[in-house]
Amino acid sequence: MEHGLNPQSNHQPGSIDKSKVMDVRPLRCLIPLFPNPPGMPNVPTPHAAPFACVPPGGPFPQGVQPFYPFLVPNDPQHTGYGSQNQQGNFGHGSTIPAPVPLNSFRTPASKPHGRRGRPRKNVNPSKPLAVEGDEYSDLQNDQYVNEFGLHTTDAEASNKSVRRRGRPRKRRPGDGDEIDVESLVNSFLALFKLNGFDDLTRASGDKETVGTILLVFSLLRRRLTQLDEANDLTNGIARRPDLKAGTLLMTKGIRTNATKRIGHVPGIEVGDIFFVRMELCIVGLHAPSMAGIDYMSVKITTDEEPVAVSIVSSGGYDDEGDGGDMLIYTGQGGVQRRDGQMIDQKLERGNLALEKSLHRANDVRVIRGIKDPLSTGKIYVYDGLYRIQESWAEKKSGCNVFKYKLVRVPGQPQAYTLWKSIQQWRDGTATQTGVILPDLTSGSESQPVTLVNDVDGEKGPGHFLYISSLRYSKPFPASKPSSGCHCMGGCQPGDTHCPCNQKNDGLLPYSSIGVLLTSKPLIYECGQTCACPPNCRNRTSQAGIKVRLEVFKTKNRGWGLRSWDPIRAGAFICEYAGDVINDASGSFGNEIDNNYIFDATRHYEPLEAVHDDSTASKKAPFPLVISAKNNGNVARFMNHSCSPNVFWQPVLRESNNESYLHIAFFAIGHIPPMQELTYDYGRVRTEKEEKGKKKCLCGSVKCQGYFY
Repeated sequence: MEHGLNPQSNHQPGSIDKSKVMDVRPLRCLIPLFPNPPGMPNVPTPHAAPFACVPPGGPFPQGVQPFYPFLVPNDPQHTGYGSQNQQGNFGHGSTIPAPVPLNSFRTPASKPHGRRGRPRKNVNPSKPLAVEGDEYSDLQNDQYVNEFGLHTTDAEASNKSVRRRGRPRKRRPGDGDEIDVESLVNSFLALFKLNGFDDLTRASGDKETVGTILLVFSLLRRRLTQLDEANDLTNGIARRPDLKAGTLLMTKGIRTNATKRIGHVPGIEVGDIFFVRMELCIVGLHAPSMAGIDYMSVKITTDEEPVAVSIVSSGGYDDEGDGGDMLIYTGQGGVQRRDGQMIDQKLERGNLALEKSLHRANDVRVIRGIKDPLSTGKIYVYDGLYRIQESWAEKKSGCNVFKYKLVRVPGQPQAYTLWKSIQQWRDGTATQTGVILPDLTSGSESQPVTLVNDVDGEKGPGHFLYISSLRYSKPFPASKPSSGCHCMGGCQPGDTHCPCNQKNDGLLPYSSIGVLLTSKPLIYECGQTCACPPNCRNRTSQAGIKVRLEVFKTKNRGWGLRSWDPIRAGAFICEYAGDVINDASGSFGNEIDNNYIFDATRHYEPLEAVHDDSTASKKAPFPLVISAKNNGNVARFMNHSCSPNVFWQPVLRESNNESYLHIAFFAIGHIPPMQELTYDYGRVRTEKEEKGKKKCLCGSVKCQGYFY
């Protein structure tokens, strides 16, 4: 940054004009996300060389493809990084016509200060404050630190394995070797049949393609998180498995809607939610992973000019709105540095594109960043199409910024306004229509469950006793005695001495916020004889409901279940509570015919989204039939769907010589608020029971017409 230039200064020939000396500050060191050669740990060197703005050159380690620069032909957004006609080779003979996000490189985390395990805030006075076009504010970095467990929780603080003041934890005997990421990615692509991804699908997708890519990204991201934690590969540096997973997929051409367009994006509906910015990139809703404005060039006679296609209002500036259908958006650039220097915004790039869109009156997609009520991060909500009505410049925090007033195009489904309504229900400033009971559970759950009917005059379901867990009259015998773990501070990732980790192939199955990191035929949770506390990560399904659920009357399928809160992919929802009506001999009794039965002995179509083995049908390891007719919880209200958004997972808790099998429900993909929660009821085994077919009214495009 040029500092203190004085054009009127006079100096003697040969002397130094100090008024023209430039105050140059070095860039912060950036570490590329390339894996090291085989045999070397994936840990950055303590003193990485300063990042130079040149593409990385070979030779590359085996399995790594160069991915710089990723340029869009004739895209003015990236003209500063190379020829517009330059294209990168991404392996498998494919070319991706869109940029790799600039955040494919990460800044090393500061050394911990004062509090163990928590990165110290950067207090460099020249560091700019958070701006709309830069997602890497202090708040955003904290989001990923908290989400992936680098902060020290109460349970971790009391465990001897916690690192002290940035000192690397000694690798335990048996710690995993370097992760074969290439094989991991290829296995996911083969499972979801994405190896033959063609250019047409890459340019423009549909709902099924978008859903599949998001599921693969989510599974890969969660798996990388689990492996990194177990092997302690990050050594105190903030993990960004979202960037790693996104880059791995994009280098293989696994993305869709890569062709920019004005208006809605195929396969994405108004109200859809995303938990990281990379998800917006790989499905084409918003291409830049950092910038808040996405734009493209359109040809006007012989000239071209930029027009905006989408914006992300993520809270870098205090954007204003009125009733949820209007947004005052602040342009990108322009900061007040911590040393007090002001930098004005310029009418260029994204700001110029918004100005051109004002005059052309084209639709602009709006994605709103909303604080996640269950974590420190953000949720990105697609709020539909808006049009820019006016623009102006004003002074904000000492620098000139551009303001744009956008108004929502009428006739679209609710999205952001629905979130505002739910918040008003929480605060008690507004009343929901059709509420019968404010809490169906009578305090049995940590979160109230509202009973609502705004369809007809029915006052509620048939009488039953609400219970929050499963009731066993006789547990299953354990295959061998289990003494439980001795993790006084809670089970820790990578602790090979923990017997509960050993049962789960040495890996903790859950993240620090209760997200299922991998799907297995059976998950072993801590039992009654384990010494770990109730908030142990390996007791996720025992901690009860964490989201605000609602039992509601559907239009044609009786009572159903939905959530006020957004639910991220892999998050625990609830378990199936009721009475176990079978014993080890398999005698199920006469209650098998009622409508509130969960039968784990049925055949289930393999859900590729949640199974690593697509060759076998889903089967529980023990015969388990649960009746929720007289005693049950919210799970008894979940309806069947041939395209479900929830799956069930057997969870085993062992104590001494006894085994208790439970059924836990998790989200397949991200589920927006007030969307009905459904799962597949499965198929019966015998021809005799085929007579129990019922007409299916799930309404999905894959509906089979019946269920059992």
